Amino acid sequence: MNALRRTAKRARMRVERFAAGRAPVVHHFAGPHLCLLRAPSVAPRVAPLGKELTVATYNVHRWTGLNGRGRPDAARAGFVISELGADVIALQEVVRPLSGDDVLEQLAEGLGLHVAFAATRVHRNGELGNAILSRWPIGGVSMLDLSFSRLERRVAVSAQFAFDGGVLDVVATHLALGDRTRHRQVRSLLDHPNLRTNPTLLLGDMNAWRRCKATRALEGELRQHHNLDWPASFPAASPVWALDRIYARGARIVELYSHSSRAAKRASDHLPIIARVELGD
Repeated sequence: MNALRRTAKRARMRVERFAAGRAPVVHHFAGPHLCLLRAPSVAPRVAPLGKELTVATYNVHRWTGLNGRGRPDAARAGFVISELGADVIALQEVVRPLSGDDVLEQLAEGLGLHVAFAATRVHRNGELGNAILSRWPIGGVSMLDLSFSRLERRVAVSAQFAFDGGVLDVVATHLALGDRTRHRQVRSLLDHPNLRTNPTLLLGDMNAWRRCKATRALEGELRQHHNLDWPASFPAASPVWALDRIYARGARIVELYSHSSRAAKRASDHLPIIARVELGD
């Protein structure tokens, strides 16, 4: 029990030491929270969001590459993201170090993208959570705590984008491993009033390695894509399971596929999934 208390204490607190002569700064982690919303310093010119866009979801595996044992290197995932050509990208298992350079901000800045990030918990290398990258400015952002299990903290982060027909909600999440908890998370998402008002895209690692109550609920209430099968995304080197998915409400997914470049097969244990979406019924 003492060992568990010590572990929990370390998870809640990280110490960042400044230059010599300065007092250490103690970081307290108060649970899942929204902690970053940033525009690039020089935003490229882009056409306004119209009736069609390309979105992607990508579990970046804490920047540690295919086997999870390598030294964290966000540049690998950044290169893959640059290959996608997507307008909006949902990222899972993003780590932002508690000291030193913020690799997520650097990645977004290098790609000229707007970024929002919600932390789920403290990982040994920093705050772990979900992010949304976008070519367009993020008009509004919110977070939904999906931590229904004491063992797994999870969140969904939602970004809003204005278009000619109204407002589009893009929701990025990473659902639980356990069936019961995952179903509660799905019901919380589907019943949330914000997700029932506007056209909505739900992107993320759904941990849906087989059909379950959660996937049946998603497929029953959100419009399905044109394919008969979900594209496999895990493990990246030889995909078998369709863990990463994109669902739509008030929009139509007209094309859905995995991105399996040589770089993508090495940058993470998941492949990115890409969708071409048309807004409007």
